[in-house]
Parts: sequence; C-alpha cells; structure tokens
Amino acid sequence: MPTPPDAIRAAASSHISSPPDAFPRRHHGQTPGDLQAMLDAVGVGSLDALIEQTVPADIRLDRPLRLEGLSDDAPLGESGALARLRTIAEKNTVKRSMIGMGYHGTITPPVLLRNVLEDPRWYTPYTPYQAEIAQGRLEGLLNFQTMVSDLVGLPLAGASLLDEATAAAEAMAMCHGIARGKKPKFFVAEDCHPQTIAVVRTRAEGLGIEVVVGSTDTFEPSGEDYSGALVQYPASDGCVLDYTALAARAHEHGALVVAATDLLACCLIKPPGEWGADIAVGSAQRFGVPMGYGGPHAAFFATKNEYARKMPGRLIGVSKDAHGHPALRMAIQTREQHIKRDKATSNICTAQALLANMAGFYAVWHGPEGLRSIARRIHGLALALAGRLEQLGLHVDRHAFFDTVSVGVGKAEAARVLERAADRGVNLRIVHGQVVNVCLDETTAADDLEAVVDAFVPGETFNDETPANDTLAPFARKTAFLQQPVFNRYHTEHEMLRYLRSLVDRDYGLAHGMIPLGSCTMKLNSAAEMIPITWEKFGNLHPYAPAEDTQGYAELFEQLESWLAEITGFHAVSLQPNAGSQGEYAGLMSIRAYHRSRGDTQRSKCLIPTSAHGTNPASAVIAGMRVVPVKCKDNGDIDLDDLIAKAEQHADELAALMITYPSTHGVFEDTIRTACDIVHRCGGMIYMDGANMNAQVGLTSPGKIGADVCHLNLHKTFCIPHGGGGPGMGPIGVVEALAPFLPSNPIGQTDGQYAVSAAPYGSPSILPISWMYIAMMGAAGLTEATRRAILNANYMAARLREHFDILYTGPAGTVAHEFIVDVRPFDKLAGVSVDDFAKRLMDYGFHAPTMSWPVAGTLMIEPTESESKAELDRFCDALIAIRHEIAKIENGDWPQDDHPLKHAPHTAEAVTADDWPHSYPRHQAAFPMPDQRRPGAKFWPSVGRIDNPYGDRNLVCTCTPMDAYGDA
Repeated sequence: MPTPPDAIRAAASSHISSPPDAFPRRHHGQTPGDLQAMLDAVGVGSLDALIEQTVPADIRLDRPLRLEGLSDDAPLGESGALARLRTIAEKNTVKRSMIGMGYHGTITPPVLLRNVLEDPRWYTPYTPYQAEIAQGRLEGLLNFQTMVSDLVGLPLAGASLLDEATAAAEAMAMCHGIARGKKPKFFVAEDCHPQTIAVVRTRAEGLGIEVVVGSTDTFEPSGEDYSGALVQYPASDGCVLDYTALAARAHEHGALVVAATDLLACCLIKPPGEWGADIAVGSAQRFGVPMGYGGPHAAFFATKNEYARKMPGRLIGVSKDAHGHPALRMAIQTREQHIKRDKATSNICTAQALLANMAGFYAVWHGPEGLRSIARRIHGLALALAGRLEQLGLHVDRHAFFDTVSVGVGKAEAARVLERAADRGVNLRIVHGQVVNVCLDETTAADDLEAVVDAFVPGETFNDETPANDTLAPFARKTAFLQQPVFNRYHTEHEMLRYLRSLVDRDYGLAHGMIPLGSCTMKLNSAAEMIPITWEKFGNLHPYAPAEDTQGYAELFEQLESWLAEITGFHAVSLQPNAGSQGEYAGLMSIRAYHRSRGDTQRSKCLIPTSAHGTNPASAVIAGMRVVPVKCKDNGDIDLDDLIAKAEQHADELAALMITYPSTHGVFEDTIRTACDIVHRCGGMIYMDGANMNAQVGLTSPGKIGADVCHLNLHKTFCIPHGGGGPGMGPIGVVEALAPFLPSNPIGQTDGQYAVSAAPYGSPSILPISWMYIAMMGAAGLTEATRRAILNANYMAARLREHFDILYTGPAGTVAHEFIVDVRPFDKLAGVSVDDFAKRLMDYGFHAPTMSWPVAGTLMIEPTESESKAELDRFCDALIAIRHEIAKIENGDWPQDDHPLKHAPHTAEAVTADDWPHSYPRHQAAFPMPDQRRPGAKFWPSVGRIDNPYGDRNLVCTCTPMDAYGDA
C-alpha cells in the first residue's frame, strides 16, 4: 500500500526540522528494538507504564519541561550548538591580564593539551578508589605531590584541593582541629588575596572561629588564643617579606603558620618550609592550566608528616601488590575527612585530579632548570619594567618582589592608568586605593610592557637597559628541587609522549567500558561538549577582569542559570560552588543565613537520615549545625515515625532536613512530600542532595517535591567528566525566600554576604560542557534521558534478580536509576567478599560498582542512560559468570583460599609466568569471557591486588629520589 501524501509531508517536515547531527540519538544507548526487548524483560508494556509504576504520581510534573531559548521540537545539533556557543564566546574580550591575585597567564604545552586535557582516557576515569586500574593517573598525582613538596619545602603534600581560597580555609580548620577547638582565634594577614580572606571568613563563621585580619607587624599570639596564622608569600601586592620571626613567635605560643604561596616564585625564593611554615597552600594554575575565568585549577596543600591524619583531601602513597611489585593507591583512605561524617573537619570528597595531573606534567616537561628559567625570565622582565618606570620618574615600591611591580600614582591617576592600559589591551589592578600593580607571567612579552609603560606615561616606550636593583637577593633559594628522575628525563616530545602513553595505558575510563558506579552517574562526556573548554575566549580570562570584557560569560551564566532553575523548579541558581561538597555547604549556609535574618539564631539542628553520604553530616558541621540522625526502615525508606519524633523534639532549634531523592537506596519513596511537610511545619527547611538528579530531570523536580535548596552535581547529571577524581561543579538552586542569601562575589562584600569559592562563578571554564549538553538534548531529550536511565536500571535488576538479591524496590517492585545487589551471603557460603567481586570484575574488563555504600558489603549499580543494551548485557553476564565461579567454590571444585576471585586481578605477567600454582586454569584467570580473546578486547590491570595496610604502615607519598636509584 502506498504511503499517504500527508504522512510523506509530515515525515519530510520532521527531517527538515531535525538537524542531521542531532545529539539525543548519540547520547541514548538503545535502539528501538533494544527498548522493546528491555521492556519485555522488565515485564512492562511501555516506558510510560514503567515510569508510572516507579515515580509517585503526586510528585510528577504536570506539564512537559520547557527551556527558554530552545525549541521544544528540535534541539540544536552538535554543529549548531557549537556555532551558537562560539557566538557567545566571541562576546568575551581577551586582554593581556596583569591583574595577579593568584591567577596568571600560562602556556599550556601542546603535548599536554593534546595528550592529556583533550584525551578521554584522562578525563573520563573515576576517582582512583580501585587503584589496580588507576596506576597511570596515580603516578601523575604522585608527581604532583612530589613537585609541591619539593617546591614549598614541606615533606607531605596532598593530591590537590579545589582552589587556593578554600585550601586556606581548610588549613585554618586543620589548625583549629589540632588545637582541639581550644584556641578560638585565627590570624589572617591583611595583604592576603582578598578572595582568600572572604572564603576564610565564611568558613570561620560556621566553625565558630574568630578571624583577626591585620598587619603581620602587629601579630602577637601571646594570649595563647590563636590556633594559627595565615600569610601570603609573596603577598597579594607582590611584596616578599621574611616571616621567620613571625613563625617563631607563633610556635612559641603553640600556634601554627600557614603560608599561601606561589610555586613558580618558590623556584627562586626560600620555600615556606625553610622559614618555619607548618602548612603551605596555593594554586598550581600557572603550571600550564589556563585561567578559565576562575577555574578549574588544582590547589595544593602541604604540611609536616605528623599531621598526615589531620590534613584534608586525598593522599597518594606507594605500597606493593600481591607479587611484591611497587603499586600506588590512595593512602590511609580512612583519614578522608568526610568518611568521619559529623566528626569531620572537612567535607571534601573530590579534588582537581585532572588539573593536578596537568600541573605535575608541566613540571615533568620543563624540569627544574626549565622552571627556574621561566621564573628568572619573569623576574628579569619585572626588574626591567620597574627600572624603566623609575627612570620615567614614577614611584616604584622598593620592597622585594618576584613578578609584581607596584607603582604609586595617587587615586585619581590610578584609575586613569587602568583605563589607558585597557585601551591598549592590558588589564592591571589597583591596590591600597592609589597603587597600580603590574603582575607579569610566562606569557608576558616586550610588546605588553610597551603598552604598560605607555599607559603610565603616554608616549613613552619600554626598554630593558636600566633594570631596578634586585631586592629579592636576600630571599634567594639555596636548596635544590625536583631532582627525581621523572623531572629530569622527559624533555623531548617523543619521550614525553611515550611517558604519557605508558601512564594512560594503565588506567580504566569510559573509553574502555562501562563504569556502573551507583550515585556517581558515569555517563557519556561527548566530544562536542568538551571542545569549547579549550577555546581561548573561555580559557584566557581572569576571574576579576572588567565586566565589559566578560559579556560572553555573563550570557552563558544567565542562560545556564535559567535552564537549571527551570529543571529544578527553583527561583534562583548560584553557579559559585565548585564541587558537590561545596554545593552542600553553600546550600546549608544559605539556610543558616535565612534563619538568622529572621532572628532565629537558635536554629542549628540538622536532621540527616543514617543512609546519607558522609559529606552530608560533614557539610552540616562545617556550616555550624549540629547533626541529628534519623533512622531508616528495613526497606531503606526514611522512618517517618522517627522523623516526626525528631522534628517535633527539636522544633524550636530545627534548621533543616538533608535528604537525597530518589533515596540513597535507589527508590522513589512515596512519602517524600509528607517528610517535607513535617519539617516545614516545624520551621525547618529542606535541603535536597542532588546526587540523584539523573532520575528526576523532566519527570519531577526538587521544587515540585517540596525542597527549598538543592545542589546539582554537574559532573554527574550534566555531563562534566569526572577527570579521574575531579573537576566538578556543584551549583545550588533555591526557593525565592533563600535567593537573597546565595553566595556573593568574594570581592567587595557587605555585611551578611559570604563566598564559598575563590572565583565568583567557581570553575566557569567547564560550564560550557553542561551548556552544550542541555542545548543539544533540549527539554524532550533531557526527559527521555531520565526515562531511559530508569529503564536501564530496571532491566539490569531484572536480569540479575535470578542470581542475586536486589535489596530495595518501590511499591511496584521497580527501582529508580540505580539499585543495590546484595553479595553479603557469599562471604559465609564461599569466603567471597565484596572486595573480591570488585577485583574480579577487573579481569572481566569492568570497573566495580559502588562498594559497601549505603549498605556495607553490597554493590550499588547505576548504568546511566548512555550505555547500550549490549554493554548492559556484557556487565550482567560478567556478574552472572562470577556467581557461577562462586558456585564452584561452594561445590568444592575450587578451595576457598585458591580461586580466581581471591587472587584477582590477574596481570599479564602473572598469567604468563613459568610457575602457575593455582587450582584454576590460566585461561580462566585471564579470559573469563570468550570475547576477551579478540585483539584489543582485553583490558589488563597493570598491578596485582594492592596491599593497602602495608602502604599505610610504610607511608611514602613522593617519588623515589635520584640517590635511591644510585644505591640500587
């Protein structure tokens, strides 16, 4: 029968309106045939029916999602979205930034740009909790730690924090914790970066610490009431001071000293550890990472060995594997602060791993001589500029400086100098009202200094014939740094390329296969989404550049805030929090500020279900709240009776309820609105953890459910990649009553305002990723993604249910977008632990699901919408095959102390060794699935099972020094 003309015209119209490079079909993993087979397996007639069974009717949206500026019928294709975003980016004006404040122009080595930053094998892996398949990035992070430790002169450095300001706040909290809260004051030098002072003040308020800002000349800790002091070295105005006497005074009275410092300056000046600092913090941004209007950049944190269990963030250490070979892993993981829940002094559960690796590789690429050469060039140009300005009769401050020239010109003239400089394509900074700072960096050229001189004295030119006297000489560094082989070998591109390749081949990411981590949402990070992050118009802007230069970013922020507000059902959105943990903190601080504005200063109790992620109680504590746990029922739901009792008991002091939805057990609880009503009736507010927004978008929303604030993990639901442990973004949406209490610009704050990140918009250069995702998916595509995420989870649960117990389901027997597989019975049946499952999955070519959370001894699986049915089946087949292997142990075919799960993962070296002492055959160890024998199909773990306790007992967190190789 011929097709009716109307149908032909409709089909043609549809093809015309739909772009040829439409994105949703690339993002969603299933064909129409797959969908039907999956629905049949679940036992439902349609996807609509599954959603109706799974999502409670009283929270479903009553109209389709609509997003301003995007067509309801045809979202932008990949090329169309890139073209529109390019138009937005072109509205930014990139000038030579000489503003300073811890942000500098830098040259990203092309070998790193192409082979690390733009390589999905580096940016798609997860946090290296499964160390055996993360050896490459762990080595990169060990390089970073070694670089930091050497440059700042302290023996122990972490694997990166979020930004310099929050690192300083973490240092203050650590000083306070070491003093056991008995010393209520913390000193901050007034010449620290202003954004750092703002963020430290915010953190201090929640922790009840009194911050005293003043001159280092007047700091007298004689009252025994200071836990520590923070100084900037060099200072924000560029001045280099000797803090040896200050450190001695502090130590005499039991206070610690924190130095916020500059890694490049430390190549030339005495490192903080050598003049008495106990902690060093700062940003590694100028080591090859673009400014990006504020981030992401790796902050660093270094301290003394005795504080290893007190420091925040992650620590990479050297241990050994089952075969006695050196192997890296996250050291003493139980010291990660958020694991301590309400006993934590930090809520950090992420880092800037990708950017730390970039900075570490920058040091590897240049080596100690290369870094010293870059630093000397910058300093030499600064001396030449100072000398020329002095020659022209200007007053140049005679203090010691590294890269920043301070010129006193008076208040009125300072403004004119800035204006003239801007006209010449250069941005400068005014400090102390009448001093113009000129901060030089790796990108500074003679033409830039020509423009600077002309801005100060129109018509005059730059020359380097009369440099200023070098007052930095008394501070000269005398100790060597970066003598380890890794920093002295890879200085030609073919060597560096091979080194990077050798590392990335030891890592498992989404480029290899599915990463089914429950709650972590490891979904597709498409190439089209990633392309804009390396555009100059997004990358080379200072976060405090003049507003007229950043109109493109302003438009991007406005659109993204509007879309996220519509998706969440909220009145306003703040993009400032630069991690999910920071979003939690910011949301609770907004609730705290709201209550205080109403005179309810006593409202400090926060109800948190016992199933919550550790960051929830940790965030509540550092926001100045006291945690009240709420029980969960046997089926995983919140115990409403206990919630009512706790809410009424603490009604006069109730600040908030923190809740995750769908629940941390992977279920759409049908009592969620009742829970919200209970807390609201008692005067509290609802904080929703947005970890599970991937099951909400387009179907329901935090606003519809009854929440007052929710953070969004843009690195989960909105496709920013996890980067091997970071970056991330954690913006918050709020109801209208909370909008006045959102975080504000760290610079120029008034009473009652606060900041949670160093830059006004956190890590803006990765926001284009989420903009691209939303623009290409459109409202309908986003909604369909949620539906398919729920289908994928239910399909996998249906397949696995015959072999494993699925712990929690909703009233209709369905799960949300993730589910929990109970493997605890196998410990008694066959001596097989959840760790054995995780390690054996590596042999099958998979990263393990989330282990032992929220229920110890279980696996929480989240497939996301992006995975194909074939990949879902491949993972299910692997788990089922492992179950059959356990049956062989139960039947006595394999002894409990010698089977593939106990010795997993198996390396190529192990299975090809002359000696094979095991009761199972080599092929069972190496190729448990037949398709793994295909060329290139097998992912080989590079080390055997790692001995974590050995590494913790023998803590080594830096690269092997050169002399150790000589001894060997």
